[in-house]
Amino acid sequence: MKGYDVKVENVSRAYGTFKALDNVSIDIKKGEFFSLLGPSGCGKTTLLRIIAGFDSPDMGVVLLDDKDILPLPPEKRHVNTVFQSYALFPHLSVYENIAFPLRLKKLDKNVIDQKVKEYVHLVQLDGHENKKPNMLSGGQKQRVAIARALINEPSVLLLDEPLSALDAKLRQNLLVELDHLHDQIGITFIYVTHDQSEALSVSDRIAVMNQGKVLQIGTPYEIYESPATDFVARFIGETNLFPATVVSCEPYEDYYMTTLDIEALGTQIKVTDYDNLVPGQSVSFTVRPEKLKITGEEPKRVGKDINLFSGVVEEPIYSGFQSKYYVSLPNNTVIKVIQQHANYMDEGPDIEWKDSVYVSWSAEDGYIVEVVDS
Repeated sequence: MKGYDVKVENVSRAYGTFKALDNVSIDIKKGEFFSLLGPSGCGKTTLLRIIAGFDSPDMGVVLLDDKDILPLPPEKRHVNTVFQSYALFPHLSVYENIAFPLRLKKLDKNVIDQKVKEYVHLVQLDGHENKKPNMLSGGQKQRVAIARALINEPSVLLLDEPLSALDAKLRQNLLVELDHLHDQIGITFIYVTHDQSEALSVSDRIAVMNQGKVLQIGTPYEIYESPATDFVARFIGETNLFPATVVSCEPYEDYYMTTLDIEALGTQIKVTDYDNLVPGQSVSFTVRPEKLKITGEEPKRVGKDINLFSGVVEEPIYSGFQSKYYVSLPNNTVIKVIQQHANYMDEGPDIEWKDSVYVSWSAEDGYIVEVVDS
């Protein structure tokens, strides 16, 4: 199989007064596992349907391998889609469901048989060829749908929330299989999901969408560690997010040391950033809970790049491999801290409800993000 580049340029789509897509541009590389991630109604499925040919934009262009595919019907686009609902023929066996696209092409029976066996094996359904869909588990049904979508050897595979109907454990197992499958066949995968953990675990790159717009495109690491907007910071993983005002911004080594006034924290904090911000500028500040340190005793030495707060543990939550603490600061703002239990060796965490604690983080662990209307 051969993967193609997919370019979406200035695509907009409205349904009446509702803007499903608002001037969206995305450049997806050949052979990428690319995810469209966002909440329900953000426009990700609409964009997928436009690429597939099931819907048309009001404006914009969609290019596949530098060729405009908007005038082409779905069957001429070298693109196939896997749906959340499986869309299997209930009266046909696994074998016949997978063979269906080839029978439409009226290929030789021996060619069909050889290819079906190849794809049955590829999706690990050996021995299930004669079963009807009602005899299969949800994961097996989705494997049939994937094999049927791939047997025509498309250049791009579109996956619209393909795992959302499955339970959590099965979803994780099939996600790993899907990632391995992508590595094996090497074509372009475009994966639609509202599940951040799915997107982070398998994607080469992710486009985070909200309200019909693309807010950020980047690798999972970039999206998580360096969110571009307050919405991205909130939507991807857990975070502590506060509105802030820039007090000062001074050169510091290879970047800037910025002082922020955060009313919710009742004080000023330090954060390193690559942008030279203007005093008085309104921004948002975010720091991930796992970046914070929590101790029962006040640290003896605190560097100028360390932010330190005292507080009281309002709610400790033990989760096996980690504990989460909701710490109330002196002005009653609550901040989240996550600590891995490996840090405690064999003794386990010794911080309990209503304990007085100290919470700290380095200036380089926080991040300044853009405030957007989200």
